[in-house]
Amino acid sequence: MKVAVIGGGIAGLSAACELARSGIEFTLYEASNRLGGIVETVHRDGFVVECGPDSWVTEKPWAREVAVELGLEDEIIPSNDQMRKTYIVRGRELVAMPDGMRMMVPTQWEPVLSSPLFSKQARQAYLREPERAEELKASAPETDESVASFVRRHFGDEVTDTVGAPLLAGVFGGDVNQLSVRAVMPAFVKMEREHGSLIAALQKSFRGEGASVFTTLRSGLQTLVDRMAAALPESSVRLQERVTKVIKNGQKWQVFASLNSEFDAVILATPADVTRFLLAPLDPVFDELMAMDASSAIVVALAFAPEIAKNMQIPRGFGFLVPQSHKADPSGTPQLLACTFVDQKFSHRTPAEAVLLRAFFGGESALRLLDSPEGEIVALAHKQLSALLGGLPEPSFTIVRRWPRSLPQYAVGHLERMQRLEEHVRTLPGLHLIGNAYHGVGLPDLIRQGREAARQMPRFFRA
Repeated sequence: MKVAVIGGGIAGLSAACELARSGIEFTLYEASNRLGGIVETVHRDGFVVECGPDSWVTEKPWAREVAVELGLEDEIIPSNDQMRKTYIVRGRELVAMPDGMRMMVPTQWEPVLSSPLFSKQARQAYLREPERAEELKASAPETDESVASFVRRHFGDEVTDTVGAPLLAGVFGGDVNQLSVRAVMPAFVKMEREHGSLIAALQKSFRGEGASVFTTLRSGLQTLVDRMAAALPESSVRLQERVTKVIKNGQKWQVFASLNSEFDAVILATPADVTRFLLAPLDPVFDELMAMDASSAIVVALAFAPEIAKNMQIPRGFGFLVPQSHKADPSGTPQLLACTFVDQKFSHRTPAEAVLLRAFFGGESALRLLDSPEGEIVALAHKQLSALLGGLPEPSFTIVRRWPRSLPQYAVGHLERMQRLEEHVRTLPGLHLIGNAYHGVGLPDLIRQGREAARQMPRFFRA
């Protein structure tokens, strides 16, 4: 019983850990020189800087479960939700989103009706939405639709452009006119099907604030990667080992790398374009089903030591988002997508009185900047942040990370394509596909996929 795990990001690493715990022999192939994919933490001068994701969604249990299993329970910390406020850029101002919002849906009336973020017409659209419950339920399409179409049906263009688009772009780096609502917002689709009105559904179920929205590790998410990697037999991990071909040979799988090897099963945890490259020679159907757009991201961290930060006036909150309409700069200059006020979102991220900002370029802006010099990217981020947050001093240090094609786009019809893909994979016993191209992009979903794939192995071998 031998398993190949191809791809050492968080999904592949999770699968390998579960295989190791089950006593199943495996080889983990990773093309780069490190495990963890885009999960990376840098410690410098008392700052804890996340270069990829900074946390996981608390209500999804799978990341916490594996952290506890690995002895990291004392490391787990919540976001500082008493500070939680998200701003939307309007012109050169930061306007706070109303309290009590769940995405673009209010759980309380007063904050949204008194918010300067919305016009009179948008407030009226909110007020009318519960009255249209039966109409909305009856007119819900039988097939998938875009996020933009879904939000517009409920709240109109202004809410879609002002809140819906930047919120979803901040998670998926994508265009709400293309993203599948059934793949990206399944809970809201369910609310519409059952209640018609999203507002009525949320207000009926809302029980006040519960656990913090986000969870992370005190010393950074790299700690989780390091602890998972330490649980693997050293002889089973092959870094800087690119797999060039995968072949089904009778009941066995042949994996071609620097040394060709034979396995009983293969877990492919590679990005969608790599998976497509490896599987298309096996069957042209994979070339169609794995064809998927992906957006790029650039993270720019700017750290300000206490003596530099003392005169900075950063608003109280978690950060801001930039609507897509705002990003249409006539000069063609790439525009920021978002910024996180890291020292406010989580404790233990900076020395006392210091400031840590994480700025993001995404989509077309990130694509245009991928090959730019690091200094040019930092200067652009600093200039745009200064325009919104007041003239910023020069940072104590900066970190830039480029993540090309790191966010697959769940286009309209995504779930149907995934169903077809899964049906086709089942015709190739021993093949398993995991990663952010399928069913979720966050750490908990990737960990869940990896562990589930590994747990299927004993049943597969018995069969």
